[in-house]
Amino acid sequence: MPKITIDGQECEFDGKQMILQVALDQGAKLPHYCYHPGLSVVASCRICLAEVFAPNPKNDNKLEPWPPGPGGKLVPTCQSPALDGMVVNTQTPKAIANQKTVMELLLVNHPLDCPVCDQAGECSLQDYSYDYGRAQSRFEEDKAKQPKKDVGPNVWLYSDRCIMCSRCVRFTREVSGTGELAVFGRGHTEEIDVFPGKPLDNELSGNVVDLCPVGALLDKDFLFSQRVWFLTKTPSIDGITASGDNISVEHNEGQVYRVKPRTNMEVNKWWISDEIRYGWKFVQDPKRLRSPMRKQHGVAEECDWNQAYKTIGERFKSIVAEHGTGSLAVMVSPMLSCEDAYLLGRMIRAVDSDAVLSVGPIPRDGQDKPFPGGYVIHAEKAPNARGVRRALEQVGVVVRGYDEFQSLVSGDSKIKGVVVTGGYPSDWVTDDLMHALEGKFTVAVDVLPNRLTDRADVVLPGATWVEKSGTFENASNRLQTFMQAIPVIELAKPEGQIALDLVAACDQGERAIYDAAAVREQLGGPFVADVHHPVEKQRVEADMEYVEL
Repeated sequence: MPKITIDGQECEFDGKQMILQVALDQGAKLPHYCYHPGLSVVASCRICLAEVFAPNPKNDNKLEPWPPGPGGKLVPTCQSPALDGMVVNTQTPKAIANQKTVMELLLVNHPLDCPVCDQAGECSLQDYSYDYGRAQSRFEEDKAKQPKKDVGPNVWLYSDRCIMCSRCVRFTREVSGTGELAVFGRGHTEEIDVFPGKPLDNELSGNVVDLCPVGALLDKDFLFSQRVWFLTKTPSIDGITASGDNISVEHNEGQVYRVKPRTNMEVNKWWISDEIRYGWKFVQDPKRLRSPMRKQHGVAEECDWNQAYKTIGERFKSIVAEHGTGSLAVMVSPMLSCEDAYLLGRMIRAVDSDAVLSVGPIPRDGQDKPFPGGYVIHAEKAPNARGVRRALEQVGVVVRGYDEFQSLVSGDSKIKGVVVTGGYPSDWVTDDLMHALEGKFTVAVDVLPNRLTDRADVVLPGATWVEKSGTFENASNRLQTFMQAIPVIELAKPEGQIALDLVAACDQGERAIYDAAAVREQLGGPFVADVHHPVEKQRVEADMEYVEL
């Protein structure tokens, strides 16, 4: 395998890669602004310039300046192909002088907004200013002022912070294909802006905020809400659609503040849709169900979990005793995890060996929408329809679809007791479902109130995907695990824990604690062999030196 040496570190590479990409793949530290692996190369920021030497086959493979010509020329590592045997130096006096010069020019008109800038703490300009900049500014004239602009429904543009890396412009042209952003003007009046009457309003617009290496493009939803160094990042999976996009849930003290993409080249690359980025708000909806409820003389009243479990257990046992096996059913929502589905199926089967198992309604919105950059927005608005079915099949029975479930339950059927789970971010209950459940003892497990929870005999508050661990199977049949980000809202429980508790309440086993990893071991097969886990990142150590006083 070919190798190059970057600042004394040997780096192997495969295929046609640029020097900078090889360095980043190997963890070597090379400064860069305009370069991004998902965008075209423009080599405009010039901070990645380095002195490069390569073996010359015409001179016994001796190292000579590259490209051939007058020696000592700095080359952009983002635009220079890596060749076997190359030696790259970014710490030579000439390279360091270039880095300092670039940083000085970038900061000429840059305002000292760090104390109030949302990007502070994750800003490349801050980091590189510390690593490569000068200790003092030599610029004494007035800085050029640029306005703050409202460029779209989700994004603010602070023009005076922009360093003209053009990442956002290339994104709207090459990835989203919408082309709302462009570079206008020249010299110190050069600026990013939208075309007149065409705001930045595409389904992927929030990605430009992630791309911006400084604080020029900011998310309206996150603006001034939290300092980034207080946030904890938890690896998770899209819990809104069937895409299976890898995301990071960023939270502090039990509250989610934002969702950002987590790079996975096999799924979503570097991007997520705005639907995923902002669709988590129902997690903190003030209307969330927080306490069990049960009907007493036709009126729903709050109760504790033991009372709710006791009511369900007694009714389920009496229904099976009176009507025989096959008189219970469970409808498992595709918003739940594979582990939740398996435990719910096993629970109902423990009480009724012939209980009907079904997958809940699978929302769809139009057709899948591909973008020029390869990203796809899926029309299916449920994260785990395939995983729920697969997990229920592990119980060893036929799994019904939603329409078949309604037909089996409707009217004077043998089924007299039903567990229905929700977890959808919007009202999902239909008139047909309400009609099918008439006259049935209904247990509703959901996160938001709706017509079903108003009518159900017992209501149990469930958990959203950010409040528990589990596994989702996306539209490409890829099984991926996600981790719990925040504690479950008060008095609510994960559906898997509810299922385990109901098993004990129906005298079919001992109380157990929900453990997603242990449930996957019970499921076995692909849930152990083929599941994809988040890649653990090494802890980043501070570059500040501490001394003992």
